[in-house]
Formats: sequence, C-alpha cells, structure tokens
Amino acid sequence: MRDKKIVIVATSEFVFDQRLIRIAQSFYNKNFHVTLITQNKSNQKYDSLPYEFKLINTFFKRSFLFYAEYNLRIFIKMLFLKFDSIYTCDADTLLASSILKSIKGKKLIFDAHEYFEESPEIIGHTYKQWFWTQILKFGIKRADVCITVSKSLGKIYEQKYKKPFIIIRNLPYPTLPSNKVMNINNIIWYQGVLNVGRGLEHMIEAMIHLPEYRFYLAGDGDISSKLKKLVVDLNLTDRVIFLGKLSPSQLNIENQKVWIGINLLDHTSLNYYYSLANKTFDYIQAEIPAIHMSFPEYEDVMNQYHVGICIPDLNIPTIVNAVRFFESKDNYAATLHAIRKAKAELIWVKEEPKLIALLQ
Repeated sequence: MRDKKIVIVATSEFVFDQRLIRIAQSFYNKNFHVTLITQNKSNQKYDSLPYEFKLINTFFKRSFLFYAEYNLRIFIKMLFLKFDSIYTCDADTLLASSILKSIKGKKLIFDAHEYFEESPEIIGHTYKQWFWTQILKFGIKRADVCITVSKSLGKIYEQKYKKPFIIIRNLPYPTLPSNKVMNINNIIWYQGVLNVGRGLEHMIEAMIHLPEYRFYLAGDGDISSKLKKLVVDLNLTDRVIFLGKLSPSQLNIENQKVWIGINLLDHTSLNYYYSLANKTFDYIQAEIPAIHMSFPEYEDVMNQYHVGICIPDLNIPTIVNAVRFFESKDNYAATLHAIRKAKAELIWVKEEPKLIALLQ
C-alpha cells in the first residue's frame, strides 16, 4: 500500500525528460504513489509505467497564453487530487502549484532547473522578465523546499529570493562501459533542445571547414526550421543530420556511434552562463569527449574530471580548433581515460539520497 502521495508537475514531456524520469522513479522506489502532470504533444502511451498520469493538451502552443492556459489546467487537475506533496519543475508551473499549496496546505518542493527569468526567450523583454520574477518571488516564498542543479544558480537564487536552495545535480543512471576507440565514425554530436543561443548555427557554419566530419543533432525546438534552412543554404544536407526527438533509450543507442559531443552556449544569456546542462553528464556516461564553454560550472567539471575542453567564444575558428584538438590520439585517449574514471562517480545514486531526504 502506497500511503504517501506526491504530484510532480512539469511542462515537458515525460518520455523525453530524463530528470523527470529519475525523480519519478526515485520517489516510486521509496513507496510513494506518484502522479505526473505533464504535456503529451507526441501522444505517448504510458500504460506500462507504474505511475498515474494526468496529461495536458493545450489550445495555445506558445507565448504567455500557453503558460496561462497550462497553469489553469494543472490548477484544476490538482484541485481534485489527493496528495501530500507537490513537486513543481521550474517557474512555468510554479504559480498554480504555489496557489494550490496555499489552498490545501500541502508541502511544496520547487525544482529550479534553470535561471528562468534570464533565458534567451525572455531577456530584453522588460515586462516578461518582471512578470516571471514576480511569479518566482510569489512561489519561492511559499515553497517549503527549493532545489536547483548547480552551485552557481543556487547562490544566485539564494541572494535574490532570500531562501536556501539545495543542490541536486542532474546526474544520469550508470551505463555499461563502451568499446569506443579513436575517431571511428567522425560524428560530432549534439543532444538537447534546438533553441536560440545554443551555438548550433555556429557549429553548422564550422562544418564548412570540417569536410571530413558529420554533425548529428538529436532534438527539436523553436529554431529547427531555421537550422534546416541554414543547412540547405550551405549545401551541407549530406553531412548535417537532424534526428528529431529521441527517448533516453534511443539516445543511448545512437550516441555510442559518435566521436565527440558539443555543448556550445551564448554568453549573453545568464541562464546559459550559470547553467550545468544535463548533457554534460550524459556525455560522460556515454563516454563522449565534449566541447563546452568557459563558463563557471563547466570549467569546474573540466578542471576536476578532465572529461572535455572549454572554449572562450563561438567564433568559427575557435570551434574548428577545438574539434581538431581531439584529432590528436594522445588528447583523445587521455580524455577518454578520464571519462571512464569519472563516469563511475557521476551517477544518480550519489544525488538520490538528497532528493528523498526532502520528504522524510
């Protein structure tokens, strides 16, 4: 009998959100009845999973109207649910969750995956930034526990909202050792959302100067069409391949074929500058040496574990030189050796106890 009930709320799709998958599984393993309220844009079936799902389909697909409608719908769904705790993911579900906490008097956990009010889609829009900051103030004040993914972001949020934040990194499940060897496929790999500020246009343009390589993108997003047009315009359709959204199991199959990964970000977004992207640790588990930015969290990981390199900017020569760095057998072998040591340490079982302790 599962007498402890938790509702997990997110705007992402469960099947594609690895942090959400791990969180739900961890609570379920500790005898919680888990209800997930998420989007279902791709019409996934979840009948085989041991959780209760309340799937949301909205009329509006983007902009303020999407967030308003989504929060209204999750508010109504939660209003008629019985639960002990709400686990709300990011600012875009915080308003409805914090109001429900006030009405029902249940425990509220706020998980800040990112520096939401400084994301590329919001910066430069004064009213939008003000609006989301007010929602964060309102929700964080009412949250019983606040968590986030990195030390940098935790420090910023603690100073800004006067509330302690617990750091729970986005570490993956362990994977088996691979038999990867030096540069067998010449595939450069990106996994994640195809959004503005992720250096994807720069990487595509750099492919002109890397004729022996292919670039695979696993994901979808707001600039997918723009990127595909750029590939056509640059006559790179045979070497830049869009795989679309892949499930975690599909990712684990595809990324075993690749040579190096990229995690390129624009420094103009503080959300990116202070980020610690999921793919940082996913690349390590997949044994993929990677190129990251010289931002605080990535430099910390590289300095401690030596699992890739950091670059200072998104200039095309900088990217090309970073790719060429791994053409050295010594550089690639040393990085791969460091990754194989690090992957045993950087796994979810090391972070999970901190998550479970939140509800003890």
